[in-house]
Amino acid sequence: MLNKKSKILVAGSNGMVGSSIIRNLESKGYLNIIKGTRDDVDFTNQDETERYFCSEEPEYVFIAAAKAGGIMANKKYPGQFIYDNLMIQSNIIDTSYNYGIKKLLFLGSSCIYPKYPNLPISENELLSGPLETSNDSYAIAKIAGIKMCQAYRKQYNFNAISLMPTNLYGPNDNFHLENSHVLPALLRKFHEAKKSNCLNVECWGDGSAMREFLHVDDLAEACYICMQTYNESEHINVGTGEDVSIKELSEIISTIVKYSGKINWDTSKPNGTPRKVLNVDKIKSLGWNPKVNLKDGIEKTYQWYKNNIL
Repeated sequence: MLNKKSKILVAGSNGMVGSSIIRNLESKGYLNIIKGTRDDVDFTNQDETERYFCSEEPEYVFIAAAKAGGIMANKKYPGQFIYDNLMIQSNIIDTSYNYGIKKLLFLGSSCIYPKYPNLPISENELLSGPLETSNDSYAIAKIAGIKMCQAYRKQYNFNAISLMPTNLYGPNDNFHLENSHVLPALLRKFHEAKKSNCLNVECWGDGSAMREFLHVDDLAEACYICMQTYNESEHINVGTGEDVSIKELSEIISTIVKYSGKINWDTSKPNGTPRKVLNVDKIKSLGWNPKVNLKDGIEKTYQWYKNNIL
């Protein structure tokens, strides 16, 4: 178990997930945290990764470093998505084992599941059917990360666990209109439409796709609990267990931003997976429950965006 003096590496500490994990740990009195950023080390490079571990000497590792994005980014950069993520996670997992790390937590994504899974999606749906093609490069990399953690546990008795969160949002998110996920992209799109007095906002698809959203601070608490208490090979879903349509999400965001124009749907653009909501019985059995409801979380995220991005 972690203790207050444990030396903890958070790989990807500048990102939305990594920075939230650090806030969570610091709030609990963990101050011996190594903040692994891109400026410090290139985790896609094995030699750099090994030198960094040798220099910093961590005891525990959270892998929050990843190349991630929404449908457009996944379709535009599939080679980068599969290569960067495979290299980052492989180098960190292997180096962690070789340097005697006590425990490692690997973070993936709910996009690892098939396009048409049984709902709500339980952990055993993994590899039960074809993936959604719009993000299969990212998904395959994350599946490989789960399997690598399991293989190192089986062969080397290395304590590596995997968490698969649903769609995340919160402070330090990426708000790029083309390369970000749907929620931050919509926040920015509606904000800019209001600012420029646009009469309508164009959204992708037909709005029917159903998605589940989790505030990143709720994920950080799940990571902490699992690092303390969970020591099994099977990955764990992390989500709210509730979903909304993209149309509903757009209307919520429009109201929060106070945009009064019209929403138009471009049906020539893809919807992605029709519905994706997780079975979260396993993570809840460990004593975790999400605390941030969607409307409050979006309001806080929008306030952060206005204070830090604009």
